[in-house]
Amino acid sequence: MQVAKSSKIKLTKDHWKAYGLLIPSLIIFILFMFWPFIYTIYLSFFDWNMVKPTKEFVGLQNYKDVLSDPTTYKVFGNTFIYIVLLLIINLIVPYIFAFVLDVVLKRFNNFYKGAFFLPSVISLVVGSILFTWLLNPVSGPVAIILGWFGVEMPVWSKLDGWVIVVLSLITSWKVFGYNFIVLYASINGVSREVIEAARLDQVPLWKIFIHIVLPMSSATGIYVLIITIVQGLQYVFTPIKVITQGGPNYASSNAIYHAYHEAFVLYRTGHSAALSILTMAIFIILLILEFKFVERGIHYEN
Repeated sequence: MQVAKSSKIKLTKDHWKAYGLLIPSLIIFILFMFWPFIYTIYLSFFDWNMVKPTKEFVGLQNYKDVLSDPTTYKVFGNTFIYIVLLLIINLIVPYIFAFVLDVVLKRFNNFYKGAFFLPSVISLVVGSILFTWLLNPVSGPVAIILGWFGVEMPVWSKLDGWVIVVLSLITSWKVFGYNFIVLYASINGVSREVIEAARLDQVPLWKIFIHIVLPMSSATGIYVLIITIVQGLQYVFTPIKVITQGGPNYASSNAIYHAYHEAFVLYRTGHSAALSILTMAIFIILLILEFKFVERGIHYEN
């Protein structure tokens, strides 16, 4: 009986204060995250155009329409290409740059860090307009310089593939700096003794990067990988909206923009909600696979 009584948790005044301080955050979470999620699931079972006063229940028909629509697979294919390009530009490249600046180059580090980080504080709308001018295939500076060498710049906004590459570059202009600073700080925390010992043994720099720096900074690397996928696909919404509106023929659209387009341009709310739920399910599966297989090789100090 004494053990049973001692196992009960007694809520003190400090406990109630702590719960009280958590309430505002919980209210915000419920209003802006949990409730919209539940309402999206609810809308995915109805046919509604946001104008009619009533909603028509259609069951799983919206999901069937999404899965039978060829545009859906094109959009998910575009989303996969976006993810690959964003990871190359905003994970692999800044990883290498951070290693070179921290281990190889010793001068002007503060200048390079500031220069790389500066675009991340500038609006993506401004960046989209700037890149549209720079990459104008007729009168842009890049087209003029290429013309000096007899090279004609393609009309990238009208070509499948090219439009995704350019939009990924615009998004990377925003994302790259933050990822670089985070990775630089992680690499800077790797033991100097280990790196210097390897250099004294004349180990090539690429082996130092792959076999020493990469494993010892892998915890930060996996964070940057996840944040690049999540934020990258959110950020690319802006240049798509400003420049292409998903065209030509959905060639630049991704899953997030397409859900917006279905709801607020075509007013197919149920279709958009079903697409959003399917997109979320895919990312949850990918996240589970990442935790199951990738996390095993992650090094966490202490």
